[in-house]
Order: sequence, then structure tokens, then C-alpha cells
Amino acid sequence: MALTDQITMTTEEWETYLGEQFRTMRIRANLEQTQLATRSGVSLGALKNLEGGKGCSLKTLIKVARGLGRTDWLEALAPKISVSPMQLLNSRTLKAPRQKVFRPRKCSPSE
Repeated sequence: MALTDQITMTTEEWETYLGEQFRTMRIRANLEQTQLATRSGVSLGALKNLEGGKGCSLKTLIKVARGLGRTDWLEALAPKISVSPMQLLNSRTLKAPRQKVFRPRKCSPSE
């Protein structure tokens, strides 16, 4: 799927696409829907909804991905966030803004 297609896809199109992907993985694993539902700890109806692109809860999606051994999908959705060494160095060495020094004026001898 091209990047431009992914950007313009609606939520419903994403649900259908992901459902098809889960169905394909299940079939490749030679599993029936009932077997995968039992292995994943979800109801058969929830799995059918997921595969049919009718939506599901995040819990169901996670459980089915685990049941298929595809936690790499979940890691791709939420990669570890790391701080670059340069960002860390810059945050520690931020200089405080310069402050103006106030000096009272000296009185001249004529005053």
C-alpha cells in the first residue's frame, strides 16, 4: 500500500484493511476462527467483527495480535521514545537569560 493511500484512508477503510490482514495471518497460521478466539481469549463475535472490518476494542486487537504471535505490530504502533544525546546535552546547558545590572547613579559634586 502506497503512503499516499495510507494518508487518505478513512477510519472505516483502516478497519477493513486491518481486518483483512488479521484474517490472512490467521489463515496462514492454519487456524479456524474458533481456535484463534480461544487462544486469544476473545469471543468469536469479537474476532469476526475484527476480521470483517466492523471495528473492535483496543483490547481485542492486542489479544488477537498476541494470539497470532504478532506483537511486533504493536511495537510498530508505539515505538520506544528515546532522547537523542544532543537533545539531552542541550537541555542541560541552557543558559539563563542575561540579567541587567542595576547600579544607582552617583551624585555629582555640584548637586
